[in-house]
Amino acid sequence: MGRRAKRKQGEPEPLTFLPKSKSYKEDHTGKKRKLEREIDNKKVLELLNDDSTEFSENESANESANESENESENENENEIVSESESESETDSELDIEKKAHILDKEKKKEEELANAELQNNIEQMEKFVLPNTQDDENENENENEDNSDIQIIGRRIQDIVGVLNNFNKLGDKERGRSAYVEQLMKDMAVYYGYSDYLLEKLFHLFSVSEAVEFFEANEISRPVTIRTNTLRARRRDLAQALVNRGVNLEPIGKWTKVGLTVFDSSVPIGATPEYLAGHYILQTASSFLPVMALAPQENEKILDMASAPGGKTTYIAALMKNTGIIFANDSNKERTKGLVSNIYRLGVKNTIVCNYDGRQFPTVIGGFDRVLLDAPCSGTGVISKDPSIKINKLEKDFKLMPHLQKQLILSAIDSVDAKSSTGGYIVYSTCSVTVEENEEVVNYALLKRPNVKLVETDLDFGQDGFTKYRGKVFHPSLKLTKRYYPHVHNMDGFFVSKFKKFSNTFAENKENKDTEKVEKVKKGKIDENNKKNESSGKTNITKKSRPIEDELESLGLDGISEDNENESENLESDDDPSEEGSENELENLESDEEANEENCNLLF
Repeated sequence: MGRRAKRKQGEPEPLTFLPKSKSYKEDHTGKKRKLEREIDNKKVLELLNDDSTEFSENESANESANESENESENENENEIVSESESESETDSELDIEKKAHILDKEKKKEEELANAELQNNIEQMEKFVLPNTQDDENENENENEDNSDIQIIGRRIQDIVGVLNNFNKLGDKERGRSAYVEQLMKDMAVYYGYSDYLLEKLFHLFSVSEAVEFFEANEISRPVTIRTNTLRARRRDLAQALVNRGVNLEPIGKWTKVGLTVFDSSVPIGATPEYLAGHYILQTASSFLPVMALAPQENEKILDMASAPGGKTTYIAALMKNTGIIFANDSNKERTKGLVSNIYRLGVKNTIVCNYDGRQFPTVIGGFDRVLLDAPCSGTGVISKDPSIKINKLEKDFKLMPHLQKQLILSAIDSVDAKSSTGGYIVYSTCSVTVEENEEVVNYALLKRPNVKLVETDLDFGQDGFTKYRGKVFHPSLKLTKRYYPHVHNMDGFFVSKFKKFSNTFAENKENKDTEKVEKVKKGKIDENNKKNESSGKTNITKKSRPIEDELESLGLDGISEDNENESENLESDDDPSEEGSENELENLESDEEANEENCNLLF
């Protein structure tokens, strides 16, 4: 055991001796040193912390550098891998492309073989053979109206059209294309029920395929159309009212804001309360066009030269909002009754109805701002309404009718005031598609009245008029006229042209124009006349020794220098050519037309 264990109980513990206490100064200096040491330790710690931060920054920089190096190495490795993969992909794509090219070549070979087989089959097939003239005579003798014969003719029409569309391969070159065309016209005349003369006249207006479409369209009736009378109703309200009555309808098109097409109706469309109240009128869509081309303005003085039954007159009044004045004229007194009833029913209040021959209007009254001439015509554009036109119209009608139309258009031009601040326009229109009643009449007006010119009709659709037709050459501005066909526009055939009159007299500019015309034909015509005069012993007449009018007569250009007064006197003295004329009158008309054709070819 230790010493403490040997001590007995109750004995005091031994005393321990403490060191001597230091003075106050020594204690103070010791504390001061401790504080200094602590401060020094803090500074050291701060320095250590700074070093550690720098070290950490250096380490992070080194780490980032290492990471970037690693990333670059990885990228390089990836690039190497991608290059290897792309090489493998290109190899695979090339293989696929090679296979595709092989398949394409095989398909081309198959197509070539198929085409060759088709050509061989076509060559081996029996070609369509035109019937001989003897066969035609036998068919005409044994012709019956059986459906089987009509079907045979219809098939032959299709065969001939197919041959003409590919005549180089399918046609018989020995007989020529004209033989096929002649046979086609004969078959179409029988199949559609036209006279040979009228079918030939209409056939040459189109290509072969389009001609068939035109004649087929004439066998189908046009849709029923109505025009909203904006003096008493709005189209939206009218359409809603008619729909409520069981009428199936829709707007005609974007080109008109007042027209509606009626497809089906459970009530008579011409006997509804809206019709009796004058909210609309039954009117064909094509008859909207001349009024739209005329573009009447408010407070104008307008002449509708052939206005019955009043569809166009009431449309003009609606556009004018019952302002200004309209002279609604018609030469047929019986037809003016329907005109008056429509004017009254539709609430037109600015119209005067008169019954004059249109050719008298320059002397009856003139000074109009605008004139609308929807001239009487053969009606070849409305055959679907009147099938009798197919047979009733003869060659004589197509000579007398243009003669009347030429007189009427000159009267319409003379009735307009060129000094009108808003107008000075003439619209000439027909419901015919023949060139004799349309382009030739307009061209004649340009020749006779050099103080007018053709302008745009402002109609958004329609085909341009002819400037050349079967050897006839017309004024280049005739391309501004518009033509409408049933097979193209689903409306009656129509023609619209618009003139602008820029002077009330044309005698001043007439001499200059006539001298230019004379100079153009002087070398050809005068030399021939001089040679004839020399051979007959007559004296030569030069241009300087004769007035322009006499020289034009010698060149076959007589009639160009007529004045307005002389023209109106001649129009008053002429008989109505719409009646049947004598053979002498027809011969005179033929000679006039031949002279006009020569003038057109010489001048244009």
